[in-house]
Amino acid sequence: MAEFTQSTKLHNVLYDIRGPLLRKAQQMEAEGHRIMKLNIGNPAPFGFEAPDAILVDMIRHLPHAQGYSDSRGIFSARTAVVQYYQTRGIQNIHVDDVYLGNGVSELITLSLMALLNNGDEVLIPAPDYPLWTASVSLAGGRPVHYLCDEDNEWWPDLEDLEAKITPKTKGLVIINPNNPTGAVYPEHILTGMINLARKHNLVVFSDEIYEKILYEDAIHINTASLTGEDVLCMTFSGLSKAYRICGFRSGWLAISGPKAAAADYLEGINLLANMRLCANVPGQHAIQTALGGHQSINDLILPGGRLLEQRDLAYRMLNDIPGVSVNQAKGALYLFPKLDPEMYPIKNDEKFALELLESQKILISHGRAFNWHQPDHFRLVTLPNVVDLEEAIGRIGEFLSTYKP
Repeated sequence: MAEFTQSTKLHNVLYDIRGPLLRKAQQMEAEGHRIMKLNIGNPAPFGFEAPDAILVDMIRHLPHAQGYSDSRGIFSARTAVVQYYQTRGIQNIHVDDVYLGNGVSELITLSLMALLNNGDEVLIPAPDYPLWTASVSLAGGRPVHYLCDEDNEWWPDLEDLEAKITPKTKGLVIINPNNPTGAVYPEHILTGMINLARKHNLVVFSDEIYEKILYEDAIHINTASLTGEDVLCMTFSGLSKAYRICGFRSGWLAISGPKAAAADYLEGINLLANMRLCANVPGQHAIQTALGGHQSINDLILPGGRLLEQRDLAYRMLNDIPGVSVNQAKGALYLFPKLDPEMYPIKNDEKFALELLESQKILISHGRAFNWHQPDHFRLVTLPNVVDLEEAIGRIGEFLSTYKP
């Protein structure tokens, strides 16, 4: 019998943070092992629960959430998104410029599919959140990675970015706050990137899902507040992280800039939005409640909050391990440590992560899963409570003390 093989469209599509390492961890769990999963930013398993007001409001709306909504999303939720961005200094977003999606992930893929022709290039940070690279490839485009500089707060290297722009470049991805590094970009970096987009007529894709998870004096600047009327900006955000409701799949895309000049592209987005009918309607009802009222994330990121306490513990313990160094995260839920290549001459970082998993029952994500160019980093999720996190990092240090690549 002839074999059925996957489409060639998937040959350059990778998403290793849910790849072979996770499958191995699941196999070990089935065999009775307890695995500490530090590979993915999923708050719920670590005791971060959704605010009661969101749950109550969703339940109240369930009887009215059984049919399809408008393909863009329910009006009240899109209005809440517009009003939120107005408070952030962005005035040129109308309710019809907002699309609600089954998480930001769906909207990323949808917006790239509507734009790219085969061979078109999109600039993506390295390291990146790998969905961006995978989605560009799936849409027929070519991901081109510009470097973020570890020695300069993990901020994008503007010279490297400009050097990689070609006549085929169609878009520029900005992930701020950054996953996996935790960097938060200052205004001069964002302005430099926007100026390059303006100069080369690029669409800006601004992934801001962690915009409310900021530590100490970090300030998040929405990219669209700087782009003006002559740079098309696609802003992505949602409720999964700041409101701890990943499973509700409640995200949005807000479009600003020269929409008349982009009318054909936006019609393509509308076509694809119509084809998927609508996003999960109960999850849409969470948006208005979440964006208004008490912002419970502040209880977690300010002094005394769990997220801040856990970030600080992880940063301190990782830097105390010989041969390990890490920049402090200014935002998000991760650290991206470096392993000294002289002390740990690792050739295959996925193999390193697998050996750590088998030895210590700790699941991390290897750095090349985030399109980093060297096998010398890994990403650690800082969501476990301090007791569990202390044990996990202690085990990593114990593993490294005898590790021979």
